[in-house]
This record gives sequence, C-alpha cells and structure tokens, in this order.
Amino acid sequence: MITIGQLARYVGVSTKTIRVYHDKGLLPDPDRDASGYRRYGANDAIDLIKIRTLAEAGVPLARIRELRSATDEEFQQALGEIDDELTARIHGLRATQGRLRRLAAGHLAPLPTEIGIHLEHLVRWGFTPRWVDLQRDLWILVFATYPDQAITLFHDQAETLADPALRMLFLEYDRAHDLDADDPRIDDLARRIIEATRERYGPGEPPALDAASEIPALIQGTVNASSPAWRRLDVLLRAELDV
Repeated sequence: MITIGQLARYVGVSTKTIRVYHDKGLLPDPDRDASGYRRYGANDAIDLIKIRTLAEAGVPLARIRELRSATDEEFQQALGEIDDELTARIHGLRATQGRLRRLAAGHLAPLPTEIGIHLEHLVRWGFTPRWVDLQRDLWILVFATYPDQAITLFHDQAETLADPALRMLFLEYDRAHDLDADDPRIDDLARRIIEATRERYGPGEPPALDAASEIPALIQGTVNASSPAWRRLDVLLRAELDV
C-alpha cells in the first residue's frame, strides 16, 4: 500500500488532482490506515492512469465518470471515438500552428495558393505595389462574399494577363491612376481596352462582367474609389460595352 504522495509521484499528477478526482466520484476513496491516512494499491494506480490519460485527451470529467461503469466493449468503442476526436484536434492545431508561423514570418495567406502566385507574377511584370495590394484586397473581398463564382472570375483574369498584349493594357490601366480625369490618354486607353475586349470575347458580354453578378460592382466600385482617372475610364468602358 502506498500514500497519496507516492501515488501522485508515480502517476505524474498532483495530490490536489487526486483529491479532486475523489470529490468528483472518478476515483473511489481508498481504505485508510490506523492513523486515518489514505492508502492506495495497484488497482488505484491503474485507475488513476486511465483517468489522467482521458483527462489529458480533453475528455470531460463527467464523461470519464460515466465510463467507469462501461463494459469493456463500450469502453473500447469510447476510446476509438476519443482517438478520432483527438486526431481531428491535432490536425486543427497543426493548421493553426502553420498559420501562426506564417504570421510570424510576415506571410499572410488569406487566399488560395494560386492567387498568391498570381500576385507574385504581377510584381515581376512591373505592376505598382499599389495595384498589387489592391488586387490582393479585392480578391479577399470576392472570395469572402462569392466563394463559388470567385475562382471562375480569377481564372478569366489570369488568362487575360497571360496574354502579353492584354497585360500591357492592364499595366497602362495601373499607371493611369495618377492622370487627370480629362487627360486624353484615358480616352485612347479606353478605346484600346474596348477593342481588345471585343476581340477576346466577341459580341457577347465578357464572363467576368456578367450584369447578373454583383462581383463586378464590388470590384469596380473599390477600384474607382481610389482614382478619378480610373472612375472616368470605367464610365467610358461601360458606355461602349453596355455593362
């Protein structure tokens, strides 16, 4: 027979924890010696190890108490369920740890990987940091509000920018940000964008500018708010493309 202190050291818990388990009805109160001190045996140690293991796995004490009266089959089934729950928690914690490490490294990734790669391409192609940041913010908004349609819209834009001639138009669009709204270069750029759009999509509406979707309004409204020149360019494009 061993004392409560010896039992606590052997199992790896505190004596206070053992007393709590007694109070909660998880661990039966053992016999006491002539001096009134609790004395524990091997079965008590085994029971305490079971309780500690389940508690460390996140099993509520009330459920642990219920499992004391379970059959061997019921206990094994419960252990399987607990193991599955623990596996899911481990996966979730690993994902959280990954996000935490990316945050510590300054690598935030609130978007699909392919969009992150696309934003890196924008930098290499010569787009301004302002444009790249705007694109990132826009895609976050689009994926947050229209996750099902967003990826289709993104693929359409990515295919557009893969064409060097069309990419040059976007670069000019980017650089037109600081022009006066009545600068004639805006009219010329609008004309060339309209010609390129009709050549790419034909007489119909571009998929990315489907009037039935609220995504274009979300995107263009944000873009227009940052530049009077971009706002006028949008007016010219909409007037000719009828969107």
